[in-house]
Amino acid sequence: MTRRMEEQLVAYIKSKISVSDDELQTILSCFKHLKLKKNELLLTQGEPSQRTFFVTKGCLRIFFINEEGQEATRYFAFENQFATALTSFITAEPSEEFIQAVEETEIYYISHRNFYHLLEIIPQWEKFYRIYLEIAYVNNTRRLQSFLMEDALEKYRQLLNQNPVIVRRLSNKMVASYLNISQETLSRLKSKLFSEL
Repeated sequence: MTRRMEEQLVAYIKSKISVSDDELQTILSCFKHLKLKKNELLLTQGEPSQRTFFVTKGCLRIFFINEEGQEATRYFAFENQFATALTSFITAEPSEEFIQAVEETEIYYISHRNFYHLLEIIPQWEKFYRIYLEIAYVNNTRRLQSFLMEDALEKYRQLLNQNPVIVRRLSNKMVASYLNISQETLSRLKSKLFSEL
């Protein structure tokens, strides 16, 4: 582990739970460091999700292929965020989703087995997991509400307000995939918003 990147993981854990130095070392011993090339896949559809990832540099994308054969992006994880195909991670069933590095990315990952082992031996890890699940639930519910209740322009406005890093760092193709619209529609939305300024 590089020192700075380990510090990111430590800071994140400590921001969520209180653990002793010994407990923290036990937790860290379960994580492994990995460097990923741009577009490298960590998980493909049909595989069970066996790892949870913490991003220290770069970006992970969780997506699936819809009935029309188009990529639909569910989630982007940037620096200091966790990500996994959570339904598959919990159920151990084959994943419907892919996980991909969309930039050169560095992560720490923990295996399913080690994650659940920590739940058994470190009481505060239960709290960490609960917070993790709450964040995922809120994010997914907000995304669903947005899809059901907002038109494309409003979804794009919300994205600019709440998560502008997606628009700043990622391609139009990725942004359109996240908003579930075509790249042409995204270009029109950008022009419309620009003309309103």
